[in-house]
Amino acid sequence: MAGLQERIAQLEGHLARFRHDGVLNLIAGQNVSGSEWFETRSPVDESLIARVALGTAETVDAAAKAAKAAFPAWAALEGEKRKAILQRIADLIEARAEEIALCECWDTGQAWRFMSKAALRGAENFRFFADRAPAARDGQSLPTASHWNVTTRHPIGPVGVITPWNTPFMLSTWKIAPALAAGCTVVHKPAEFSPLTARLLAEICHEAGLPPGVLNLVNGMGEGAGKALTEHPDIKAIAFVGESRTGSMIMKQGADTLKRVHFELGGKNPVIVFDDADLDRALDAVVFMIYSLNGERCTSSSRLLVQDSIAEEFHAKLAQRVKRLKVGHPLDPATEVGPLIHRTHFDKVSGYVEMGCADGATLAAGGKRIGTEGWFIEPTLFTRATPQMRIAQEEVFGPFLTSLTFKDEAEALSIANGVAYGLAGYLWTDDLSRALRFSDALEAGMIWVNSENVRHLPTPFGGVKASGIGRDGGDWSFDFYMETKNTAFALGTHKIQRLGA
Repeated sequence: MAGLQERIAQLEGHLARFRHDGVLNLIAGQNVSGSEWFETRSPVDESLIARVALGTAETVDAAAKAAKAAFPAWAALEGEKRKAILQRIADLIEARAEEIALCECWDTGQAWRFMSKAALRGAENFRFFADRAPAARDGQSLPTASHWNVTTRHPIGPVGVITPWNTPFMLSTWKIAPALAAGCTVVHKPAEFSPLTARLLAEICHEAGLPPGVLNLVNGMGEGAGKALTEHPDIKAIAFVGESRTGSMIMKQGADTLKRVHFELGGKNPVIVFDDADLDRALDAVVFMIYSLNGERCTSSSRLLVQDSIAEEFHAKLAQRVKRLKVGHPLDPATEVGPLIHRTHFDKVSGYVEMGCADGATLAAGGKRIGTEGWFIEPTLFTRATPQMRIAQEEVFGPFLTSLTFKDEAEALSIANGVAYGLAGYLWTDDLSRALRFSDALEAGMIWVNSENVRHLPTPFGGVKASGIGRDGGDWSFDFYMETKNTAFALGTHKIQRLGA
């Protein structure tokens, strides 16, 4: 297994071309730089990674027109041929998985132990939707006594995909793969904090034989390239992963052109631990689901609800585990928690530490900056919080856990549902009846019982309330990227009313 210094040397080799040429946009199969640039810096030490071509409204317009021009031929391509191209993309992702993971670690601060798997997960996403491409247009036969109704599906057209900075490569494939499998063309705007692997994905797609214009990459800021994309009349739909407030803005921006939207937004997800649960396994899941990936993921269980009869013992064990978490260089194989993505985000998370203390919660572990270089923070645990505290209501999006106690099932449900969000929920109990009752009443799009987040790709992924609109996964992805058409064939000479005869 490669060590830290070996991985750093490998990384330097991969970054050399970005440092020389910058991170370029890709439109209609051609590299596009533009007149302005911005910088991407590593959260490990604030060192410059590369300059990034700044996309503007004009860049987005060129990309949208390229996607529109490429759409008819791509939509008409046989599903089996689309499948073959998407399978080749998956092959190339696997071949370059180490390069992708190294760049992602350095660009985002995520630990190698997670990013090495995220790159391979991206290949799995492409394979999954590649296999579904041949049947993407299939519909239903819905006969009546007088008519035969036949439904078919058709790709909606050029779409915009806007992805976040937390696990950018995997989340990009999660959106782009089904769009391509459905027959849509894409304009992709990645988060400005993490542009490297979006460029790698665009290169891989074109190397695999994706025709020019089918996938276009535009880097830039939300208020510039992002706004232009959500307002562009040639873009028929926007798939967005990010903050709830940004989702609201995108919906407003797309209103004039009646854009279809798919939003995977924020979460303040509860993990509820009853006193009859397997507490050792529950503890493992609680720690994993908030401190892995630096806590920077929408499905993290950032609120712990623990039954008061076991709270003291559970908190003591939890605090010990949190204090032993290995914070360090993201390319170190021993690292469990890396630096936060950017100073802006570090300041946000640090601000919530101050809020928690000011509001009267108990800081049981962490909360301090580590070192003076980069954006490292100690994994943080607050106990003795109350449901209305800001740290129990608002999404922190870091290695930051807020714990509350409850006395019975009714109080646990009230606390769990008492936030604006409803993305995921995690329930630990050995009482099957309770598990059924509680999961049915819990306001969340996805629930795991006696488990951490384990994704099965055919299942629906998405949230309720402020956590999103729509579902990804399996056929649910095609519901977004395709239009359904019904054609009714008369089976005979049914009676038609004769008006004015």
